[in-house]
Amino acid sequence: MAQARKAETTTKSTTSGRGSTGGTTRRASSHTTTDHDEIKKWVEARGGKPATVKRTGSKEDAGILRIDFQDRKRSLEDISWDEFFEKFDGNHLAFLYQEKLKTGEESRFFKFVHKEEK
Repeated sequence: MAQARKAETTTKSTTSGRGSTGGTTRRASSHTTTDHDEIKKWVEARGGKPATVKRTGSKEDAGILRIDFQDRKRSLEDISWDEFFEKFDGNHLAFLYQEKLKTGEESRFFKFVHKEEK
């Protein structure tokens, strides 16, 4: 029987700006999650799709995970969300991402990190 996964999300804020001399200070925050719905929503909102690096997997393994933002790198091939999350969970990964740049624009920054065991 499949074991239920426990999704976690954490947030870390960093501050940048002019400090005490005046002006505005902006916060850029990063989030780390293992929640499949949250990851899928973030990726698709930015026009991305789950992908793998070609020739790094097999029929049983998705290979090296990536997110393809339609930049159409020849080294990437699309995979299903099911394949993506099977590899993601199997390697105990978490998704670290940023919603907005310090300028306030939407960010595409993300990276896969090892999930911290608690």
